[in-house]
Amino acid sequence: MSAIELANVSRWYGNVVAVNDISMTIGPGITGLLGPNGAGKTTLLNLMAGFLAPSRGELTVGGRPSWRNPEVFTVLGLVPERDSVYAFLTGYDFVRSSAKLHRLPDPDAAARRAIGIMDMADAQDRRIATYSKGMRQRIKVAAALVHDPQVLLLDEPFNGMDPRQRLQMMDLLEAMADQGRTILFSSHILEEVERMSGTIQVIVGGRLAASGDFRAIRRLMTSRPHVFLVRTSADRALGAALIGRPAVTGVELTPRGLQVRTSDFGAFSREVAGLCRDGDIRLREVLPSDESLESVFAYLVTS
Repeated sequence: MSAIELANVSRWYGNVVAVNDISMTIGPGITGLLGPNGAGKTTLLNLMAGFLAPSRGELTVGGRPSWRNPEVFTVLGLVPERDSVYAFLTGYDFVRSSAKLHRLPDPDAAARRAIGIMDMADAQDRRIATYSKGMRQRIKVAAALVHDPQVLLLDEPFNGMDPRQRLQMMDLLEAMADQGRTILFSSHILEEVERMSGTIQVIVGGRLAASGDFRAIRRLMTSRPHVFLVRTSADRALGAALIGRPAVTGVELTPRGLQVRTSDFGAFSREVAGLCRDGDIRLREVLPSDESLESVFAYLVTS
């Protein structure tokens, strides 16, 4: 059973449609939720967490509706983007209160475990008012992890963290995903999503613009030329052979090798191999130079 299922889900506020007819399935592993500001990412996470009711459609977590179902939080942990902490509490008190709300048999031990996971033990007795933004973010994650949830929703989880803390957080989420948990996180930093997950859900204007592995999505973008860097034992000879081929729209000789633009990913792959074989040219490397997540995201948003 998939952890999160959305079937034709919409959410509107008066005449404003925030989420428009979205269907998606999110299973174990790490999935990145992408979209420009105002695209509907936070609304979507709030729907999944049961804070909002779908105006239309069905949404389930673990096979059960999340709206008006507090039991969903036995399997779900949420880290909202906005600070949701009481600044007068110590970090330990805040995480322990989350453990008590979950009615855990030993809230003290659960709080210490979660705080240790987030490397916050040295600051657990300080008031949250004295924490930096990155520390507040980490204590929020500790509170969300205190009951060891199977599903974790994170809205901009790396905000305020320094590079070391970001790497630590990424390693933690990857380890949790390897254990079979479902992790969905939104981020406006594309490198973070690309580092952690090949699976993305792209929201643009409240609609689902793309879903799946971003490299596969890029290859389906047939209206946008693909760009490759090709390195061989005879770049100039291969470049001359490629010019005029039906699938090739441009060839440029650069110090790094040939930069080739093609309108057909599959046809180019076959042709370059055949031309090298016929011309006795050693093919050393063929690298797609525009299959990054940034390239995919920019195309989806602008189109």
